[in-house]
Amino acid sequence: MDPHLLRTFVTVARLASFSAAARELGYTQSAVSQHVAALEGDLGVPLLVRRPVAPTRAGERLLEHARPLLLRLDAARADLARMAAEPAGDLTLAAAPLAVHPGTLAALPATRVTLRVLPRDEIPDALAEGAADLGLVDGLAAPNDPLRLPDVAPLTATRVAEAPLAVHLPSGHPLAHRPGLRLVDLLDARWLDAPAAGLPLDRLRAVQPAPGFRPALRYDGSDVRTLTALAAAGHGLTLLPVTVPPAPGATAVPLTAPRLVHRTELLHSGEPAGPAATVAAALTAAGNEPGARPPR
Repeated sequence: MDPHLLRTFVTVARLASFSAAARELGYTQSAVSQHVAALEGDLGVPLLVRRPVAPTRAGERLLEHARPLLLRLDAARADLARMAAEPAGDLTLAAAPLAVHPGTLAALPATRVTLRVLPRDEIPDALAEGAADLGLVDGLAAPNDPLRLPDVAPLTATRVAEAPLAVHLPSGHPLAHRPGLRLVDLLDARWLDAPAAGLPLDRLRAVQPAPGFRPALRYDGSDVRTLTALAAAGHGLTLLPVTVPPAPGATAVPLTAPRLVHRTELLHSGEPAGPAATVAAALTAAGNEPGARPPR
């Protein structure tokens, strides 16, 4: 299967237009049509309905395979480019919002650094494609358990930190003065749905498999302070690491069950060099018992 033809097909399907795909890829419209037809001939099945442009059932299945295939190819190209290049003085660190804290910032060099705050799910892709030198991802985990990350490229993950969790709620909330809270007791509470700035509700449902965790308000931003302010204003509860202070008018009650932590891991492809090596060493030294997992 020719990856150039596959990339053309994915672009046409995403844009639902042969002409728009041609403009994005820099091809003529006839060339785009020929690419799709050649891929259909190779696979022996129609992949697109032409009017309106939409994937067939076979095309939908191919799209499921295409993204990881193309990402792996991009990762291989970026990895070889890194090997061939001299270590540069510039550094790009992609970090999830909850992974950006004073310890992270203290590890960064004073100059020639770009800090990109991205949704946690996009960080492995940024590393695989060569858009970042290092990545900081986070999530819920049992103590000392690694995070489950997508297999997009051979990435090495090292534990940076683990922190207990606390439920943020208004100071006047009936549960605000409890010494601790269990997740099972909060199933019927109203929650903030903040997949970028906080911990996604689907992860809470995964660790506490019961109906509940109803979203009261959705916040699509990545600013953690806005999230804590929404909790203080009574728009819903949110679960955050204890390192995040509550907003004025709110309190943070420790989560006592189940035994979960907020885990942060450093991701990199290959062996870091230059400024990336310095920052990686500083970040892992700041964690508790740092230990690398083998490449995925």
